[in-house]
This record gives sequence, structure tokens and C-alpha cells, in this order.
Amino acid sequence: MRVIGIDPGLRYLGWGVLEISGNRLSHVANGVCASGDGSLAERLLRLHQQLSDVFTRFAPDMAAVEQTFVNKDGVATLKLGQARGIAMLVPAQFGLEVGEYAPNKVKKTVVGVGHADKAQVMHMVKVQLPGVDLAGPDAADALAIAICHAHHARAPQVTAARQVRA
Repeated sequence: MRVIGIDPGLRYLGWGVLEISGNRLSHVANGVCASGDGSLAERLLRLHQQLSDVFTRFAPDMAAVEQTFVNKDGVATLKLGQARGIAMLVPAQFGLEVGEYAPNKVKKTVVGVGHADKAQVMHMVKVQLPGVDLAGPDAADALAIAICHAHHARAPQVTAARQVRA
């Protein structure tokens, strides 16, 4: 089973794909969709096209997106929300439900601390996925989101399996 994690951003949208086999996670691919210059509509279209290409190439079975946190700059938050809309739209177009995780939950799952910095997240992604070549911090965050989803999406299945055995 494949899971894709998406770290929404208007300039750079990170993505990371993992293969789940039992309790084992293995890296498939990661990268960044770049929106470039132009109007907001043109930039969102480029993100949509690039992310759609990723879904076509890697055919994930599950998707997860980081939730947006509100900062002091309302305009920047709104633009980030629009990029997040693309990050949720593309999986839906491919027939997938989208798991959503707060940044602190992702960090706590991957690093063990809810307020970890980007360097700590990158380090722990490399530890959990030996040999991974990260396309940058946005791709590392996306892989962390995928790891988080892999752990939390399996939790109900594990609980159900334990109940059946009992």
C-alpha cells in the first residue's frame, strides 16, 4: 500500500511517497512542486498540474495533508489555504480520502516532540527511511506527514485485528 504526504505551500509544495508493508515503511519518492512566478491563478494551476503528475506516476492508495496554522499575516494565510486546497483537491480527484494532521502531531509522531524544528524533522525522516535522498525541507516535511499517516491510519486496523484475535 502506498501513502503520499503533502506539505502545502504556495511557492513550494512538498510531496513524499512511502510503501507500507506490514510494519515496514520504505521510501518510494519525494520532491517539490514549484509554482514559479505569475498570477495566483497561474501558480495554483502549476501546482495542480505537477501534483496530478505525481499521483499519476506513483498511484498512491492513501493521502495525508498538513493542516494550516494561522499566522499574523492574514493575506499569506489565505494564499497558503488556497495552495492547501490544491493539496486536498488532487487526491480527491484520484478517488482518495485525505487524512489531515496538525503540524505538532506530525512532529510528535516522527520526532517525539511536538515543537521540533525542521532540522530535527529532516534528521528523523532520514533515520526512519535509511538511504533517503531528500529533495529539501518541504519534501522532508511531506515524508513526515506520510509517516504520521502510516502510523495513525493503521491504528484502527491494528485495534480491530486485536479485537478479532481476542
